[in-house]
Order: sequence, then C-alpha cells, then structure tokens
Amino acid sequence: MKPTALLLLAATGAEAHYRFSKLIVDGVPETKEWGFVRQSKNYQSNAGVTDVNSNDMRCYQMRTGTATATVTAGTRLGFVAMSAVTHFGPVSFYMARVPDNANINTWEPAGNVWFKVGEISAQAGPNGQLGSSEQNWPAYNQKEVYFNVPKEVPNGKYLVRVESIALHQAQSAGGAQLYINCAQVEVVGGGSGRPGPLVSFPGAYGRNDPGLVWSYYPVRTSYKAPGPAVWQG
Repeated sequence: MKPTALLLLAATGAEAHYRFSKLIVDGVPETKEWGFVRQSKNYQSNAGVTDVNSNDMRCYQMRTGTATATVTAGTRLGFVAMSAVTHFGPVSFYMARVPDNANINTWEPAGNVWFKVGEISAQAGPNGQLGSSEQNWPAYNQKEVYFNVPKEVPNGKYLVRVESIALHQAQSAGGAQLYINCAQVEVVGGGSGRPGPLVSFPGAYGRNDPGLVWSYYPVRTSYKAPGPAVWQG
C-alpha cells in the first residue's frame, strides 16, 4: 500500500473518533478547547480507552486542570463533542467532590468518589427492537450532550466526567471504546443531598459487563449502561 493511502486511512480513523474538550455553561460553549476541561491523552488521536482496568478510566488526562467554571445546581450543563459523537452507544455523566483542602487543578479522583448524575441511553424502536441507529441512541451523531446538575448536590468544587461508550466493535469483551473527559466546576446554589452510590474508576466496570458488549444478531430488545444508578438528587 502506498504511503499516501496509509495516511488517508489514518486520517479517516481519527475523524471517526471524538473528544469532549469544551464545556457548555448556561447554554454557552467555550470558544477554545481545554479551558474548563482537563486536556486528555487523545487530544490529537481522538482515540478511546479500551482497558476498563486502567487509571485512564478516571479522566484520561494528559495534563492537570487550568480553570474552573461556576455552575448553579439544578441547571443544565453540557459538553461539546469534537466533532460529533460518531459511534452509537450510551453517554453517562459522573461527578466527584473535590476535598476542601485539595487543589482542584491537581486533585486525582481515586477511590470511591464518583456518583452518576445523568445518562443518555438506548431507546427501543416501534418494533421493540434495538439497532444501531440514531432512533435507538439519542446521543449518536450529536455535537453537544447535556445533563442537569442535581438540585440537591452540595456546594463545592467537583470534577464532572463525561463518558461515551462506543459499541460498534464490542462484539466481544474488550471491544468497547470509551471516550472520557473531565471538566472542573464549582457548584453554587446547591442543597444538602448525600450523593451516591459512590464508585471508583477503575473498578466500577468489568470488561465482561453486559453494557460493554454488543451483539447485532440476534437483535437486542433491551440494554443497560454499566455502572450505578443515576443519583436523583
């Protein structure tokens, strides 16, 4: 194969992947990448994480943070997908409270600190079946993804983790690709809720979890994303 053909294939593969490098606050996306979002290892390749036992499952980060956005509890928060969520699968959102005595820019979210706050998962079609189209996967091909910050989440600084699980090559264990990024926020106007259940990354998922494996045939009629239930705070 000619070198130019190899370059074309590499470029095509990179374009099929994505990253969540901009935060959307009060409906306004950041103008530049890697402001409120910690720069991730896939900032050039857009490749996903495939080893769920890797520490990359936390934030997939390459560099520490640089800025923190102020968000109000109960409002909508989003991420820009560069250039779109180009694989079908669920999108989940997690938050982790930064300890009061820690520097949010350098804090490492290890241990049972993460709780799920949102999920965009599968929706069966009129025939009750699940395919691989936008009809079944609302986040598929979207350029922006959103969740609502829980009203009762306590005030404080948090990491917000977005995770898109691409299932197109997940016919066997280890085939799922996870596109992960973390933003830094400070929540104001919050409540006195007790978020949970708390999970760790790595640890929350196993490579054989049903939500990380996808079969085209026989056609699925149900799907559950991996991880804990969404905290309804």
